[in-house]
Amino acid sequence: MSTDTPQDPLHFYLDKSNPAAWKAIGALSNAAKEQAQQAGLDPQLVELVMLRVSQINGCSYCLDVHTKRAVKAGVSDQRRGLLPTWEDAAVYSEQEKAALALAETVTRLPGPEDRDACQVVSHGALTDEQYSAVQWLAITINTTNRISIMSHHPVRREKDRS
Repeated sequence: MSTDTPQDPLHFYLDKSNPAAWKAIGALSNAAKEQAQQAGLDPQLVELVMLRVSQINGCSYCLDVHTKRAVKAGVSDQRRGLLPTWEDAAVYSEQEKAALALAETVTRLPGPEDRDACQVVSHGALTDEQYSAVQWLAITINTTNRISIMSHHPVRREKDRS
């Protein structure tokens, strides 16, 4: 039996408990972003995918990070605000809608028929490289969302940041 006192689970940072695994996740995430860039995906589309998946997963830390990155990439307040209703908002291109649908499918993993239908439609609006890149982006942000959620990564108020 271990004599170590267990750490408080609400203050246990999963990323810090295994730095090598966290570094590997970071490398995977960077590779996915590089693939997206090489596939010609606009940085705004990349950040819309990151934001939408983080919204679905309820990851406040990642939402905070990717909101700032979306602003830096030039995503307007309107497009960030309408993101939960992207299917009904005319402010997104067909390519963006295809990418968002695919990212949501990767995140929610619906039944085979819905999954297959989304993949066919999304693949029609994206090149093979873009189709692959969007899936890798969604997979990596889903992973980091879960790490941040389980680690209870805090989001500090803007005025509290230095």
